[in-house]
Amino acid sequence: LLGAALGPAGAAVYFQEQFLDGANWHKRWMNSEHKPDLGKFKLTAGKFYGDPVRDKGLQTTENSKFYAISSRFKPFSNKGKTLVIQYTVKHEQKIDCGGGYVKIFSSNLDQKNLSADSQYYIMFGPDICGSETKKVHVILNYKNKPHPIKKLIRCKVDGYTHLYTLIIKPDQTYKVKIDNEMVASGNLEDDLDFLQPRKINDPRVKKPLDWDDRVQIDDPDDVKPTDWDEPEYIMDTSAQKPEDWDDSVNGEWHRPMVKNPLYRGEWKPRQIDNPNYRGVWPHPQIDNPNYSPDFSIYSYENISIIGLDIWQVRAGTIFDNFLITDDEEYAEDFGDETWGETKGPEKEMSIRQSEEEQQRDRTTEEKYFQEKIKKKKEREKEHRRERSVRKAMKKEEL
Repeated sequence: LLGAALGPAGAAVYFQEQFLDGANWHKRWMNSEHKPDLGKFKLTAGKFYGDPVRDKGLQTTENSKFYAISSRFKPFSNKGKTLVIQYTVKHEQKIDCGGGYVKIFSSNLDQKNLSADSQYYIMFGPDICGSETKKVHVILNYKNKPHPIKKLIRCKVDGYTHLYTLIIKPDQTYKVKIDNEMVASGNLEDDLDFLQPRKINDPRVKKPLDWDDRVQIDDPDDVKPTDWDEPEYIMDTSAQKPEDWDDSVNGEWHRPMVKNPLYRGEWKPRQIDNPNYRGVWPHPQIDNPNYSPDFSIYSYENISIIGLDIWQVRAGTIFDNFLITDDEEYAEDFGDETWGETKGPEKEMSIRQSEEEQQRDRTTEEKYFQEKIKKKKEREKEHRRERSVRKAMKKEEL
């Protein structure tokens, strides 16, 4: 269903895209023309899948490229309503560095100029780069400024399809689900820095002078050994002045300095538990006079566009099963009926392909060694023939 429609049990389905009608997806999705060398998408289920038709989605096709594409739907506001954003991602190339997230925009976005500079309402989804970045972004725009979540939410890093869901409620709480399992939840005001903090440290109160918050201290009974102080470098007494050294030309010769094997560095007394440790001083809190509550953080007007604005080093990611609705239960059922039904067969096909590839590799390796052994035997046979010929020639010469 595209645009505003009523799903089962009265759920409002604002956007739903499964790419079930083949090439017609081009009519609904617009490629950005912001840069002439943006990467291209194609519709495919990939190398392995659970269903050849249902698992077709938009796949990145070119390495080391920026991608920008979007689809428009009837504008709506989530004021007073739950907002659910859901889709599937498959990094079948086992991505090393690149985005797998979506962005939600207002109706005034110029789709032909979509780029990383385009202002968005919400950015959500996985981002992977190297060993350090493997997280799920949750970034919400507030007063024209993006605010990322302070929690670290780890994304999936295997090559299979995974379902990502963001739920934002009118009570300003949120949930993040992966594969229909909740991985994070909380309050928007607490977990994103939208507003000034409700409480601050009382500036009129200072830590008492006798408050000792050192966990460990120097051991007063530990004494530096008398033989500790050794220079870091010493003169190399084994060095000899070169015979061709000319003092008038090269200056006075000095033995070189070498690292002293007895050098032990700067001495420091050992550490012991501080018997006077009182813990971290609890700074008294007061109400922040600059705090002003805002109960509309969660809401946006004229939500009308979903887009992919990403960079990928190694292409091959497939995006599918997009859904924007106001019903958490409908989204969960939709996930079970799409990703849930094809995830098992997809994994089975991937494992089968891996086993077949391993078998091909073993067969190729066996053929290689058989050929190597065959050539070795032929060389040995040729050597024996040559030796026989040489022996015959020697006999004839004799």
